Amino acid sequence: MKRDAIDFENGDVATLFRRLLIPTLLGTLSMSAMTAIDGIIVGHGVGAVGVAAVNIVVPIYQIMSGLALMIGAGCSVVASIHLAQRKLKVARMNIAQALVAATAIASLICLTILIFPERTALLLGASSTLLPHVLDYMIWLMPGFIFEMFSIIGLFIIRLDGAPRYAMWCNIIPAVLNAILDWVFVFPMDMGVKGAGVATSMCMVLGGVMALGYLLIPRHNLHITLPKWSVKSLRLSLRNVGYQCRIGVSSLLGELSLAVFIYVGNLVFMRYLGDDGVGAFGISCYYTPFFYMVGNSIAQSAQPIISYNYGLQRTEQVARMRRILLTTSFVCGFAVSLLFVFIPELLVGLFVDKSTLAAQIAIEGFPYYAVGIVFFILNVAMIGYYQSIERVKLATLFVVLRGVVFLIPCFMLLPRYLSTAGIWLSMPLAEILTMVAVVIIVRAGRSDVRA
Repeated sequence: MKRDAIDFENGDVATLFRRLLIPTLLGTLSMSAMTAIDGIIVGHGVGAVGVAAVNIVVPIYQIMSGLALMIGAGCSVVASIHLAQRKLKVARMNIAQALVAATAIASLICLTILIFPERTALLLGASSTLLPHVLDYMIWLMPGFIFEMFSIIGLFIIRLDGAPRYAMWCNIIPAVLNAILDWVFVFPMDMGVKGAGVATSMCMVLGGVMALGYLLIPRHNLHITLPKWSVKSLRLSLRNVGYQCRIGVSSLLGELSLAVFIYVGNLVFMRYLGDDGVGAFGISCYYTPFFYMVGNSIAQSAQPIISYNYGLQRTEQVARMRRILLTTSFVCGFAVSLLFVFIPELLVGLFVDKSTLAAQIAIEGFPYYAVGIVFFILNVAMIGYYQSIERVKLATLFVVLRGVVFLIPCFMLLPRYLSTAGIWLSMPLAEILTMVAVVIIVRAGRSDVRA
């Protein structure tokens, strides 16, 4: 596929952003769609128990995605700056180092979970009713995560190389195939949640092969160049990967905060409303990665533009790109919020029969949940901005605030005073408090402090 001829050095930042945003948004939403499609088909093929079982496994997905985003985002920022400074060979070597490190980390995690699957499922909050379904889904899903790492990291580099449309198809094609295989395995073949796990794992492999294939083609500007294999080279590689991880750690923490949100939410809903509550929360959790990916897509589209101009010390261009980033985030967040306020029945009905108790809990809760979506997307995008200009401490601080400092107390305290509504309002309040903290810190002038 031809590269899209994106000129980061001479192109207008608004035009570059538009050219990157649409394919990036479609691609990342397609990636999130794989899990959502599992939920829709499992919900209708197995029922609310199946939805809850898949949702129990989602934190693993968030952790693995977070690791890939950490390495990918850090690698992309470093490679962008090297490109701006005309250090092409160094950029290529950083890409290879990132992929090797990601493969080792993913393999270790997957092997550990496959050795202790039941213990992992119980640790994630599976009840005795849900345990068999959780194991069926999780065991078949795990092998695909190694290739998912290739896909997520590779897409950062492919977009930086000026091929956002190819990056988009690396997500869309596996997502479409996943929908087809999900239906075949769950309905005609009657494999239940195991079928959904097999289908998703197969599509992760396809996406990873497509991304890795691009990076192995020598004619592409940012193809893989392996470093020399020596003790000195190994030390340098570890140092480089460590720096990439340091820059991208807020991406990992962002995914971990989503995992914490789902994990704690499952526990709270189980405590107050039982399996039906977990099923209702599970429906919302299929949508949460979508608007997380909206914010992430906006940040990822802006990242190479911001990092490239930052590497050239073009502060006016960086400031202009920040304004575009925030405006786009607000508009997208407001649009998504309206869907949750005005059509909750339709959104819930995609997953389960609207007459079930789980569906009714979700329908009543979605308007409360919608309050936080604008702030959620704005916070994710702003964290991506600070990451793009190497403000590691600020980006990390904002992630910790929204994912731990504010979120967990909200989940613990609000249900005591507001009952079920309090559970749904926990995320919105945590995001609002984070946004307030961001504004205070930025106005205080701390945003200029280098990490």
